[in-house]
Amino acid sequence: MRSMNFDFTNPYPSIRVPVFARNAVSTSHPAAAQAGLRMLQMGGNAVDAAVAAAAVMTVAEPVSNGLGSDAFCIVWDGHQLHGLNASGRAPAAWRPAYFHRKYGAAATAPPKRGLDSVTVPGAVSAWSALSERFGKLPFADLIDPAIELAERGYLVPPIVQGKWAAPVAELSGQPGFAQAFLPKGRAPEVGELFRFPAAARGLRAIAASKGEAFYRGEIAQAMARFHAELGGAMTEADLAAHQPEWVTPIAHDYRGYTLHEIPPNGQGIAALIALGILSHLEAYPELSAAHGPDSVAAQHLQIEAMKLAFADVYQHVAERSAMRVSTEQLLSDDYLRQRARLIDPQRAQDFRAGNPVRGGTIYLTAADERGMMVSFIQSNYMGFGSGCVEPNFGISLQNRGHGFSLDADSPNVVASGKRPFHTIIPAFLTRAGLPVMSFGVMGGNMQPQAHLQTLVRMLDHRQNPQAACDAPRWRFNQGFEINVEAHMPSATVEGLAALGHHMEVINDSYQDFGAGQFIWRMGDPSVEGYVVASDPRRDGQVAGF
Repeated sequence: MRSMNFDFTNPYPSIRVPVFARNAVSTSHPAAAQAGLRMLQMGGNAVDAAVAAAAVMTVAEPVSNGLGSDAFCIVWDGHQLHGLNASGRAPAAWRPAYFHRKYGAAATAPPKRGLDSVTVPGAVSAWSALSERFGKLPFADLIDPAIELAERGYLVPPIVQGKWAAPVAELSGQPGFAQAFLPKGRAPEVGELFRFPAAARGLRAIAASKGEAFYRGEIAQAMARFHAELGGAMTEADLAAHQPEWVTPIAHDYRGYTLHEIPPNGQGIAALIALGILSHLEAYPELSAAHGPDSVAAQHLQIEAMKLAFADVYQHVAERSAMRVSTEQLLSDDYLRQRARLIDPQRAQDFRAGNPVRGGTIYLTAADERGMMVSFIQSNYMGFGSGCVEPNFGISLQNRGHGFSLDADSPNVVASGKRPFHTIIPAFLTRAGLPVMSFGVMGGNMQPQAHLQTLVRMLDHRQNPQAACDAPRWRFNQGFEINVEAHMPSATVEGLAALGHHMEVINDSYQDFGAGQFIWRMGDPSVEGYVVASDPRRDGQVAGF
């Protein structure tokens, strides 16, 4: 039985159409989708496809991720969901005094760039853990496409090229950056060949050791030496201590479906809170149905729900063991109902956190005809992360440490061995305990906002995944500030402004409004398969058969 009778017309300008297949991979770069498809054609499963695609993405979209990324994943293994948190921890030397000594007493967070923004990278550990637990093919086979791409090179696509060129002035002085990413003293041009031989060496060592070299071998030694020589804090012991963590996803119901997210230290709970608020907002179903998905009424209430969610997330969410309120308290129906009462359908507000204590990213998804579905995300955080690249193995390092606070009163205050607040969030949708959709939308704090917007379009308005993906999006920044895409109807923009939202129409397809990949199960995958969408805001592709 199909789980949704979609409207397969598309009212939005798009260069994409939904793809129907029994085995599918959706990514933001064609080379990665093709690598995943190659694994499926070799007899591998969706996890094999996802790992191969993720490895290729470190080479094909280095603006957004690299071998020094973090990662999260949700897997439907055919019977149940499994969550994987492969975000890294702070070096042992990190504490507020470390940063205040180096950057002054006025510093409020670790730096945005440089080695003092780097926590232990976790993406490689995610690949190894997923392959070991669920994969069918040899691990080395999964890494082969990425090695080939790094050695042979590829022609740089338009959207990635624009973001590649943007931070050159800021990052060119960071150690290893120019050597790795400015091979001719500048960013590559559109269509220009880019090779990454150092990353090929790193990938070969990872493939041969099933990732062990990265944390307790030659790559770990090289990374520790790189930090020591340039004043960073990470050591071999920090790398050796890293372990990915299998977790139970957190969830909340909406319109008869259940949305699942990775628990904190990630921000996925923001999407659950916002959907929970909408589900308790009496005005929402009628207004939304009566006026349509692009109406002022529907968009205003979603924006206000998201603002309430972020107010709580930024106040309360950190590594789970450091939080002073629980995820259960933040997601309790009584609390969400209380928060929903704060929304005024007729005006925008600047919300503050409540008190629930009473009594630069890539995303990809893969699915196979045996029913396995994978929702996977990895990221360097901001474009090119820290900007630092270990030169021998091409390890482009994330800057997740910038997500810590130096405020001793914050649950997210930096500490030795602690994980920072994280923005990257894979998502999964079920109904009555059965899988429906693996999906995600990359792009900083846009991620839970786009989870909310795309799900509402699909579940409330029956828009098919590609139409929901193509539809114009808004982005809440802070206070009353809202960015909207240029193709949002002008009447909607004007109507939201009249309610008190400070609207700014901007045109940035890469980061500001996110980019998603969606695989919706249409029925028995061995018979009916999936409908798959890929966001036109990136250079990506769906590949399937």
